[in-house]
Amino acid sequence: MSGKIEFTRNYSDQSTNQGFQFEFYCDRCGTGYRTRFKASAIGKVTGALDAASGLFGGIFGRAADLSERARSASWEQAHDAAFVEAMQELKPDFIQCPRCSSWVCKKSCWNDKKGLCKDCSPDIAVEMAAAQSSRTVEEIWAHSKMAEEDREVLKEESWRAGVRAACPECNAPLSDPKVKFCPECGAKIQKDVFCTGCGAKLEPGVKFCGECGQKVQK
Repeated sequence: MSGKIEFTRNYSDQSTNQGFQFEFYCDRCGTGYRTRFKASAIGKVTGALDAASGLFGGIFGRAADLSERARSASWEQAHDAAFVEAMQELKPDFIQCPRCSSWVCKKSCWNDKKGLCKDCSPDIAVEMAAAQSSRTVEEIWAHSKMAEEDREVLKEESWRAGVRAACPECNAPLSDPKVKFCPECGAKIQKDVFCTGCGAKLEPGVKFCGECGQKVQK
């Protein structure tokens, strides 16, 4: 085993004298994983020595010193080994962004298509859905340089078509704003239709907008 132990800031140590447990969490969303509690053999020994010291005193009083020495040596070695094991177990669930160096969870905060965290490279479908709700999508992207595939998605007829960021049934993220069925659960993605003139929501099958009178584009 190497003498150096790699570590990151996105963890908390829940270990006690009785065993080891660690929590690793995402720098972006704060969610994460906790390792299962692993009992420490050293903890059991030191606990027994402390009990002997308290019950009998006298010659057994030296058990307290022995307990501290055991904890400061063997326990720390066992703790380091448990920490390395915990990192190896949970590290595959996280990835470090090459731009901002944050450790984020692969499940929710990593943009696999761009190779960056979603703070550095937001999910276009999610941003579009949020922009549509506030009707400020033009201002958000007016001075942005976008890839051709992103520019196509942001065309008038695309973003006004009722973009959803997640499946209404299972809440799985939708990377393709035009998808008809959820790739996770197979549920049909219901999309609202909006007038390209005034943005009013249109009822299915109508030929003209009831708010501005503009003809509905098929």
